[in-house]
Amino acid sequence: MERSSKAPGRPGDRCVMVIFGATGDLTKRMLLPALYNLAKEKLLPEEFALTGVAIDDLNQDAFRERVRQNLIEFAGAENGCPFSKWLMERLYYLQGDFRDLATFERLKSLLADVDQKHGTGGNYLHYLATIPELFAGVVERLGTVSLTREDKGSWRRVIIEKPFGHDLASAQQLNRQLAAVLKESQTYRIDHYLGKETVQNILVFRFANGVFEPVWNRRYIDHVQITVAEDLGVERRGKYYEQAGALRDMVPNHIFQLVTLTAMEPPISFEADAVRDEQSKILNAIQVFQPEEVLTRAVRGQYGEGQIEGIGRVPAYRSEPDVAPDSRTETFVALKLSIDNWRWAGVPFYVRTGKRMARRSTEIAIQFHRVPHMLFRETAAGLLLPNLMVLQIQPDEGISLRFGAKIPGPVVRVGVVNMNFNYADYFGQEASTGYERLLYDCMTGDATLFRRADMVDEGWAVVQPILDVWSALPPRHFPNYPAGSWGPPEADELLERDQRRWHVSEPRKPAA
Repeated sequence: MERSSKAPGRPGDRCVMVIFGATGDLTKRMLLPALYNLAKEKLLPEEFALTGVAIDDLNQDAFRERVRQNLIEFAGAENGCPFSKWLMERLYYLQGDFRDLATFERLKSLLADVDQKHGTGGNYLHYLATIPELFAGVVERLGTVSLTREDKGSWRRVIIEKPFGHDLASAQQLNRQLAAVLKESQTYRIDHYLGKETVQNILVFRFANGVFEPVWNRRYIDHVQITVAEDLGVERRGKYYEQAGALRDMVPNHIFQLVTLTAMEPPISFEADAVRDEQSKILNAIQVFQPEEVLTRAVRGQYGEGQIEGIGRVPAYRSEPDVAPDSRTETFVALKLSIDNWRWAGVPFYVRTGKRMARRSTEIAIQFHRVPHMLFRETAAGLLLPNLMVLQIQPDEGISLRFGAKIPGPVVRVGVVNMNFNYADYFGQEASTGYERLLYDCMTGDATLFRRADMVDEGWAVVQPILDVWSALPPRHFPNYPAGSWGPPEADELLERDQRRWHVSEPRKPAA
């Protein structure tokens, strides 16, 4: 089997990475393991340092010990391994309140010392692993103490986690607050879904293979389905989820990123703004729902108690911690989207996302038009299934293609063949959190996989009419799907009205 050679990339630019919220869940489960994996791949520069900022009353040694334990538990680092030791030698901690300007003044002093010791050249990468309410204030205070000012060849960048606002108005306000301090080139709005190999591979798959791009349009494609299903519930995020819900939490960011990468026109290059310009055009081309269309093209659901394979009996959403017993918050959303441009006119994009579904699965299913049946009407071929291409993003990353082939024998019968490509089988399995590529891109200044301010606003502009209608009309029958199912019946009806049905991939079996 021929495999592409894996040439090592250059290390990222020398820098200090500052994590606000350095003792939080995101840091220990995702960011620290991602940095550890980058260190193993020799993609961190020798002139690198990591500074954690948090409210916890820890000294330097206590913080380093906590990080060491986090790497063992969440990154699989062996006790005393060289990569863990390498990071410990570059690790610093500052205790302080993010609302207190004095914290930032002390941070400025600490970073000057770290710069001197590690030769990081004044390059700072600030990661805001905080609650969203603190984003604007932290950036403002960084600006006040000049920790965002770029001079003498140094760069200063800020990474912001989702959610980017609560609705269109708050997203626009947050963008204005960030723009008052940062240039757009300094602002990295992160979406960890774009760290998945298959998501990144959509562009390569479409534009590097001459066999696919010619049929990637309304002439050949019947419809597109995007599913982001989770078998987990809200876990310990009840307070956040009660304010957000599935629509806000998933659609303006994760779902729309997948839609734009699937539907965009070929960019003139793979430069960040060339790619994002084409994504922005797709967001602008998505038809905004009229209020009456929300009732027929948008479905919401909330899970009740149920049984999930591998997990067991699970409670209803309204029985989760920090959730109101009469909550109206949706845990499931399905939408029928239309993209009003030449390539996709008349091709519906069906999207769905939900909690406590039958299993964890994220995929893009592209169904092609059926072939005319006249040729096979006198045969035993029966109903021919249309060709289907599925880009599977998680938990197993890969691509499959369904096509018809003749079953051996004297009678013409057509069987279904599935050709599967699995990343792990072909390229091997590597430890990854999904953040490695994104952190590395921030260190090298590549913003391709990060959202611009205009993309944030455009995404919320599509979602806002749905939010308005749903807030005015409370749901009638919550909960309306049992945990362990594929969502409420209304989601199936959304496709059945168009003589279509949701695609569900079977779990991949490990290679023999």
